[in-house]
Amino acid sequence: MEDPDTKKPRSTPRNVDDVISLVIPYVTDARDRASASLVNPTWLRADSETREHVTMALCYASSPDRLSHRFPNLRSIKLKGKPRAAMFNLIPENWGGFVTPWVNEIALSMGRIRSVHFRRMIVSDLDLDVLARARLDELEVLKLDKCLGFSTDGLLTVVKHCRKIKTLLMDDSSFLEKDGKWLHELALHNTSLEVLNFYMTELTKLSPRDLATIAKNCHRTLVSAKVGDFDMLKLARFFNAAVNLEEFRGGALNEDPEKPDKYTKLTFPPKLSRLGLTYLGANEMPIIFPFAAQIRKLDLLYALLETNDHCKLIRKCPNLEVLETRNVIGDKGLEALAQYCKKLKRLRIERGEEDEGGLVTQRGLTALAQGCKELEYMAVYVTDVTNECLRTIGAHLKNLRDFRLVLLDQEERIIVADLPLDNGVRSLLMGCEKLRRFALYLRPGGLTDVGLGYIGRYSPNVRWMLLGYVGETDEGLVEFSRGGCCPKLQKLEMRGCCFSERAIAAAVMELPSLRYLWVQGYRASMTGEDLRVMSRPYWNIELIQARRVPEVDERGEVGEVEHPAHILAYYSLAGQRTDCPPTVRVLREL
Repeated sequence: MEDPDTKKPRSTPRNVDDVISLVIPYVTDARDRASASLVNPTWLRADSETREHVTMALCYASSPDRLSHRFPNLRSIKLKGKPRAAMFNLIPENWGGFVTPWVNEIALSMGRIRSVHFRRMIVSDLDLDVLARARLDELEVLKLDKCLGFSTDGLLTVVKHCRKIKTLLMDDSSFLEKDGKWLHELALHNTSLEVLNFYMTELTKLSPRDLATIAKNCHRTLVSAKVGDFDMLKLARFFNAAVNLEEFRGGALNEDPEKPDKYTKLTFPPKLSRLGLTYLGANEMPIIFPFAAQIRKLDLLYALLETNDHCKLIRKCPNLEVLETRNVIGDKGLEALAQYCKKLKRLRIERGEEDEGGLVTQRGLTALAQGCKELEYMAVYVTDVTNECLRTIGAHLKNLRDFRLVLLDQEERIIVADLPLDNGVRSLLMGCEKLRRFALYLRPGGLTDVGLGYIGRYSPNVRWMLLGYVGETDEGLVEFSRGGCCPKLQKLEMRGCCFSERAIAAAVMELPSLRYLWVQGYRASMTGEDLRVMSRPYWNIELIQARRVPEVDERGEVGEVEHPAHILAYYSLAGQRTDCPPTVRVLREL
């Protein structure tokens, strides 16, 4: 038996604080770090000194100097400006979201920043100039995601001063094109580019030769290129040089009746596995077949394919994991996915033109749920759906983390007979326990107050939620937010609902984790006085006035449509913002 007097003492840390200082640098989840930082000042300091990345869901949630003081060693920052509704022209263009104060803080106090991501923000050429001159070759990533306000002169400044940039993105941004000098400069002097993305922009003054030069100079590093509508034949040299390219989106396949086979000799890089070709038609589709089996991601949003074309292509893509397309895919296309694409993880079906044919209904969704059980993300526009279909999704898609469904109402020939969807929604939420994001956009009568209560009761892990045209009365919102419901919900967006200001304010006070609220189409009062119920420290409340905006109808005629008033409320450590336009009323006078 061992003599206790001769036992050596165990080597143990001096205290728990010593342990956390060693462990927390390896904690990458922002929510875990946020929880740890609340334990005591030592843990807070450890998080502060070792945090390298911050994402701010709203740029007005904190001031730039406060953030840089809290996290002095940041290397990466992502800022979101305008609310998500801005993507659908629901937020006035002059609402705000200026990057200038943030760029100035990065230039002055964030000396280790290497990656900057601005999303839905207003960026000027001067902002880009200040950022580029401050970070120089240390800037590795610049993402201008759905931004506006700058020009190609600003891009030229960036590529001149930041010669070692690895990611340059302007995806879906609106900016002024003066010339193509910025791409030429990038082609001449950059040898480390990994990602180039100016997809969904209206650039027309760029040279395919510059793209080929980039591919040649960055042949070891370039893995992703998303470009504009270059004719694919003019990109032949680019594809030949980009030997390590794994992702390509853009280009243009222009059908020529006199030369139906003009693209048959076009060859793609050997590692290409993520693909999206603009104006891809049935005649050009065979150019994909030789490497279709290695495709993991396919973007058909801007293809010119009919339902049968989708089916033909899908059959040749057994390793497909991500598909983006329009509802022209139809139920037949979803049945093909269920049969041939068992590895599918993400599916996005956008609304297409009404004359395209192809309808997505419960028939296709049911087949999909039964055949593609690895799905983690599903966002679909449907013309019909049933409670039984939603039950099937809940029973089979146990890995689903993000579910978004929009029930279209423009199809007069389609009669949705199984409304309301109360029981189906309940079954889906009970079955898909991993759901973190949930969107349900229906039509009047699609979900009763009882169904809205089910959403609140059976969404224990959902952090973001969008609800459109759900519920019947204020009582439904009361049931949705009743004590203990939606304990982790941080962002709530509602549109076209029937609730009063008082009911909305009362619901906010019952949702313990809520940090952000956007509502359009509610029962507004003359003064907003009923919103007093949710007034509390650090909670900003803004009212965006109703307005009329231009809209092009089905015949191509320009008219106007009425946008109802909005409520936008969010937590902010910076206090009330000072750059509100006249269309926004800040409720500080309450």
